[in-house]
Amino acid sequence: MSTHDLPPPDVVLDLKGLRCPGPLVNAKRLVNDLEEGQMLLLISDCPGTQDDLFAWARVTGNQIVASERRADGGHGYYLRKGPTRRPDANAVLDTRGTVCPGPIVEAHRLLQGMRPGEILNLVSDCPGVEGDIRGWATTTGVELLFVAEIDPGQFEFYLRKA
Repeated sequence: MSTHDLPPPDVVLDLKGLRCPGPLVNAKRLVNDLEEGQMLLLISDCPGTQDDLFAWARVTGNQIVASERRADGGHGYYLRKGPTRRPDANAVLDTRGTVCPGPIVEAHRLLQGMRPGEILNLVSDCPGVEGDIRGWATTTGVELLFVAEIDPGQFEFYLRKA
């Protein structure tokens, strides 16, 4: 997702000049005080910040929506506060390595066998899968409960059968 497509962040935290783990520690403090769905723009020039943030987001349910190299030499990370905890899934479908539309086809097949209200955790690394899943969920009535980028280009989707 392009940073031009994003709404303005709710909070901007410029930590250029601060070395790791400082950017992560300060971002965590601020994100903890945000409401679910609010966004923080963290600006850092520490080379370890990206790895720290992706690892932290993976275990906390927060999402790195986008990142950008900035003209001032720093890097901007757009972090969206996720739900306090991931939904409990009734089934997990790991489609990493499967090309699109494979993840949607397999998720559809699995959801057909599930009861209404049950939750599927779909994992995928297919390029463009985030937009594809959002569009598919909207058109089919499947409820997209939660999305997390667990590693660069790898996503977890929590989908509830209608």
